[in-house]
Amino acid sequence: MAFTQVGRAAVMGAGSWGSTFAKVLGDAGTDVTIWARRPEIAESVNERHENPDYLPGIPLPERVTATADPLAALDGADLVVLAVPSQTLRQNLAGWTGAIGADATLVSLMKGVELGTGQRMSQVITEVTGASPGRVAVVTGPNLAKEIAACQPTATVVACEDPARAELIQRTVATQYFRPYTNLDVVGCEVGGAVKNVIALAYGICTGMGFGDNTKATLITRGLAETARLGVKLGADPMTFAGLAGLGDLVATCVSPLSRNHTFGEHLGRGMTVAEAQEATKQTAEGVKSCLSIRDLARSHGVEMPITEQVERVCHEGLEPQGAIVELMRRSMKSE
Repeated sequence: MAFTQVGRAAVMGAGSWGSTFAKVLGDAGTDVTIWARRPEIAESVNERHENPDYLPGIPLPERVTATADPLAALDGADLVVLAVPSQTLRQNLAGWTGAIGADATLVSLMKGVELGTGQRMSQVITEVTGASPGRVAVVTGPNLAKEIAACQPTATVVACEDPARAELIQRTVATQYFRPYTNLDVVGCEVGGAVKNVIALAYGICTGMGFGDNTKATLITRGLAETARLGVKLGADPMTFAGLAGLGDLVATCVSPLSRNHTFGEHLGRGMTVAEAQEATKQTAEGVKSCLSIRDLARSHGVEMPITEQVERVCHEGLEPQGAIVELMRRSMKSE
């Protein structure tokens, strides 16, 4: 590697998780520039040290600044953190690639599968930028942004094919409240992070319909099973799904009212349309789009994912949530 520490980081995206990760980096001792799509957010970060739209009331460290110019944010950054909605990554990255340093480490905070290509986010990054897979890392786990921004203790996973890069990021983001573990299984970590959003939609739907803990425990358990089936088929280590990137992330995203996917699903379970739920949720619920690409990816590899199939039907084919429950419960009997 060309360096053993990060001099400066760029966080491309000023949403809840991007801003929170910038705070973590700043608290850990790294100078950070956030790229904000809206100039008024950049101005607030610079003048008030706060992102009022996504982290109101949370002070950001002095080391964290912001700009509305993506090329200025990227200039000289050793660590480039990508925190845009997953379905916009390719388009955004195409305009940024020329400004990314030749040996910069690229970190994906995104949890999704690209529509049309079925590619994981790390695959999109390597394809668009030409970076080797060893330069691309994934940060995932039970990472609800507002809790981390409030300095509540949590753990996370830094996955990268290059163990030295994973350890570099691990050192760079470790704080008293944020404990990173390394993992070489990028595929498993990305699959776990993408599919849990879809399962969380199902969990939220069941919450909105008034179902109890047996139903919810069933969804988490069987959701984890179909996540692992897809991951293993794609080459993941099955043990990854028993860890923070699998079960940990799934539980947090399913049960927390801070989870956008949970909240979106709850609106659907209470009878809202997808459009009404989108208006009520305000922020992007990644699982709504990703359920399409994950379903297609599963079908192309012959993997059965019944919960994902029904979530896709509810979100995109007009199936009523009660009908989805009926379909799941009357599937043919089998061993666990």
